[in-house]
Amino acid sequence: MLFPVPDRVRDVRDALHAFMTQRVEPAEPVLNAGGRQSRDLLADLQRQAKKEGLWALGHPEELGGGGMPFLDYVYVNEVQGRSEWGQLALGTFTLQDSLMLHKYAGPRWRERYLAPLVAGEVSPSFAMTEPSVAGSDPTGIQTTAELDGDEWVIRGRKWFTTGAADAAYTTVMCRTEKDPPSPHRAFSMIIVPTDTPGYRIVRETPVLGLHGGHYEVAYEDVRVPADNLLGPRGHGFVIAQDRLGPGRVFHCMRWLGQAQRAFELMCDRLGVRTAFGEPLSDKQLMQKHVFDSYTEIQAARLLTLQAAERIDAGDQARIEIGAIKVVGARMLHNVIDRAIQVYGAAGLTDDLPLSRMYRHAREGRIYDGPDEVHIQSTARRILKAAAR
Repeated sequence: MLFPVPDRVRDVRDALHAFMTQRVEPAEPVLNAGGRQSRDLLADLQRQAKKEGLWALGHPEELGGGGMPFLDYVYVNEVQGRSEWGQLALGTFTLQDSLMLHKYAGPRWRERYLAPLVAGEVSPSFAMTEPSVAGSDPTGIQTTAELDGDEWVIRGRKWFTTGAADAAYTTVMCRTEKDPPSPHRAFSMIIVPTDTPGYRIVRETPVLGLHGGHYEVAYEDVRVPADNLLGPRGHGFVIAQDRLGPGRVFHCMRWLGQAQRAFELMCDRLGVRTAFGEPLSDKQLMQKHVFDSYTEIQAARLLTLQAAERIDAGDQARIEIGAIKVVGARMLHNVIDRAIQVYGAAGLTDDLPLSRMYRHAREGRIYDGPDEVHIQSTARRILKAAAR
């Protein structure tokens, strides 16, 4: 494995870095504010990305994307992860959902949603988590779907459905089997267009004070055709793992970009600030912040590349994904935390991006599986391999 950026992706990575640092990052105050001006600015950034060949680089080529191999995409996704708006501005927010539809959807849904998803013309959402069920144990999911003639009737409630208010459809994990061969075979995925009667947005759920577009949604006798089933009946967990496994690596890629940006801000501050008659950069405790952050970023980057390499080779890479999900989230939190410490009170304000980055970083230890679950499952797999 080569650690430096490969020559084959350097040019596009450099172009993407310029796009992020010169256009997306300076636009964050307007984008974060929301409203019409934010939407118009985002649409303009998307047009620029398409014009410059930077759009949807991770999507398969046959779907209209850039067709980048998974390992190459690490280097690109890291750069676009510098800002939470990178995915939307560069057309990769829909990547997990387009891959899921591409593999499991029937012809009708592929024709209706795939091309618009890749083009950024429609948005998806994904509903798995429920208010009354531990997210770390999804076998307790209570939302049901029953066949009534040629229609599924869905009843239940989901929350943390990201982007539900703007989505064209939601892929819903439902309990469909009454007598499954195993607890994980009780569930199926069903596509629900958001204009379906009975699909009701209850509220937005801010996270640590940030309005990130996470919604609670009620499914009140929602009826959809039987062929809205995504993949085979009872295979909801298989599809979820296909979606969430690579998705966790996508998160880790972007976390590297966020951490790198925080690290750069920290080093900039240390280079210009003085305290007690000498530069902050001469203080040994400040130098420790630099050392610890540098080594943690580099270690997480290598683990991420290793996971991507295994996936590119056709492996599920469950040990590697479990490890990097935990290590990457901790690394991101630690680096941003040190950067805030270096800036002092200024780091807590919205004059810098660090406050918002810090709150998003804390989410990473919970979504797509809490640290505790990944630590336990990864350790078990390592011990089983050792026993063999």
